Amino acid sequence: MALVSSINSAGFLNPGQHNLPLNKYNSLYSLDNSRFRTSKRHTRAKTSSLTLFRAAIANPEIDFSDPHWKQNYQKDFERRFSLPHLRDVFNLKPIQSTFSLKNRGPQFVDGASAPQERKNGYVNEDDRALLKVIRFASPTSAGAECIDPDCSFVEQWVHRAGPRKHIYFEPEKVKAGIVTCGGLCPGLNDVIRQIVLTLEVYGVKKIVGIPYGYRGFFDEGLPEVPLSRQVVQNINLAGGSLLGVSRGGASVSDIVNSIKASGIDMLFVLGGNGTHAGANAIHNECQKRKMKVSVVCVPKTIDNDILLMDKTFGFDTAVEEAQRAINSAYIEARSAYHGIGVVKLMGRSSGFIAMHASLSSGQIDVCLIPEVHFNLDGSYGVLRHLEHLIQIKGYAVVCVAEGAGQNFLRKSDAKDASGNAVLGDIGVHIQQQIKSHFKQIGVPADVKYIDPTYMIRACRANASDAILCTVLGQNAVHGAFAGYSGITVGICNTHYVYLPIPEVITSPRCVDPNSRMWHRCLTSTGQPDFL
Repeated sequence: MALVSSINSAGFLNPGQHNLPLNKYNSLYSLDNSRFRTSKRHTRAKTSSLTLFRAAIANPEIDFSDPHWKQNYQKDFERRFSLPHLRDVFNLKPIQSTFSLKNRGPQFVDGASAPQERKNGYVNEDDRALLKVIRFASPTSAGAECIDPDCSFVEQWVHRAGPRKHIYFEPEKVKAGIVTCGGLCPGLNDVIRQIVLTLEVYGVKKIVGIPYGYRGFFDEGLPEVPLSRQVVQNINLAGGSLLGVSRGGASVSDIVNSIKASGIDMLFVLGGNGTHAGANAIHNECQKRKMKVSVVCVPKTIDNDILLMDKTFGFDTAVEEAQRAINSAYIEARSAYHGIGVVKLMGRSSGFIAMHASLSSGQIDVCLIPEVHFNLDGSYGVLRHLEHLIQIKGYAVVCVAEGAGQNFLRKSDAKDASGNAVLGDIGVHIQQQIKSHFKQIGVPADVKYIDPTYMIRACRANASDAILCTVLGQNAVHGAFAGYSGITVGICNTHYVYLPIPEVITSPRCVDPNSRMWHRCLTSTGQPDFL
């Protein structure tokens, strides 16, 4: 889990500083340079009272004096990550899956035919993937995420994604719906395409698209879009969404009424954190009404800000496309006398795009992200550092995430259609501050500002994202036929898994300022701490 490792005066994670909810889900913390273990012989059983006191502050629900705390924690984790299933509401009998890979011909291992399970490629219900694989030796290790002060390794297993041997829907009777919500993102069409193709492999004949996000459920002027292999065959060759997108929507009750009236049995929802929250509410309402509807999400955000997941589709493409803007800013800055290029990239609460784009380009001198505080003025501020760069290099390139430095701008109570706060334009602000600063010190500066936001998210998915979209789309269908609902599919620790929606929407995933990746970015740019 990649929560921000921000340290407060007590040496623990301060969720409030980053608007993280103070609840049981935020059980991870980071420690300052203090070492709680005085020697390697110091066992967990002999943890000092001070250590237990501090651990209790960070994890008030865990009694570290209990010798069985680790087992209890693992049981609680297993309970939280248990997947909601239609069997929780209905008395259902599974049927043999119609999804099979036997038509690829017999497979042989050491001259013998592989067993039936191997031929079909089914995933066992009890298969699990390990969420974390690094055993940190110390809370002060770069990127350390520890539950207790001794950094005990606690196994955290999540459900592996893939086709099951038994399913809970009769494919010929299924009507499946697909909806894309929020903003555009590279790869939407790829996911739509794979969902449709996989549904047809199972034998589903009725597949429809809900136009323009959740709006399509209640706007009578927006009819369902029939989908089939012929319709979606080449949609992955273009950006955007075949079904269109929109933010916001009707009440959950109205949406569920529409689902019932349309006879939809499976709903596949593509979107970010807000969309996931809406999908979870739809799932809960369907269960409350005892409607046999499977609601499965596919996480979509170029910001890469969904908890627990290695990455979300669209992110790799966004980073790749950002290179064009950064390269343009570099050329402009390098070609001008005292040129300074400023590039603003997307990232409301997480600076993953800015960080990865800065790392991959090798042309960025200053990278500013929402998770790391910085000063513009002062002896160690950004502006003084730009002076230094102009003196030694003659030019500079700055990359800033849209959510960075909002403390410098006038706050607004305005919200967008998704309920997100409308941010001030930090890119324009920095551009103006640079011009004003260099004018005051009597040094000419040619400042060029580039905002490629909509160019980045409207393009076609690159090869890496296309593969990710393919697997996510297929696994979403497998999860629905397996009878799961209120889940999302993602890639965690390089494996594709199913996760209950509540566990991924408790807060945005953020860049850890103590992580190795951020340290690598600082090494690449050579920037100091702007404090």
